[in-house]
Amino acid sequence: MSFMRSEAAAALTRWQGALISLAVLALGLLIAWRSFGITFWLGVFITLAGAISLVAALQRMRFAAGAGGPGVVDIDEGAIGYFGPLGGGVIARSEMTSLALDRTGKPAHWALSQPGQPDVMIPLTASGADALFDVFAALPGMRTEQMLAEMRRTAPGRILLWQKPGTKPAHLRLT
Repeated sequence: MSFMRSEAAAALTRWQGALISLAVLALGLLIAWRSFGITFWLGVFITLAGAISLVAALQRMRFAAGAGGPGVVDIDEGAIGYFGPLGGGVIARSEMTSLALDRTGKPAHWALSQPGQPDVMIPLTASGADALFDVFAALPGMRTEQMLAEMRRTAPGRILLWQKPGTKPAHLRLT
């Protein structure tokens, strides 16, 4: 028996990271405000950790594009796998040469490229696609805020979000 409506529980789950970060931030402020000396600096450190954690939690929330899309994303030891009803593939993060957001399909897709292989196309709403945030954020030179802003735009087409340093631009392809 649950004392909470399912919609309220889903909202709390979605905001869980941000709420915990806010609690840590508030605890750090309380410690810093009510103390002096080394305890004051401990409170300042806890406050900064809470603020950084809050920014990361809010970025993760913005990355979540929904659920119920086709296929499943599996990330295992640097290999990104997508297994869908009509296609799929596996790509090693270390071999990835570019990341693009392709809005030509419904729903929009991540296009992960590697040399000599077809792109791995992953719907934004695929099950487990939220885990891609950590993979994409770890790419060298990746601009996370640009990626999040592009996810919210509705203009059709394909936009290159990241390219591995030292690689040639991908050739245009006919669709």
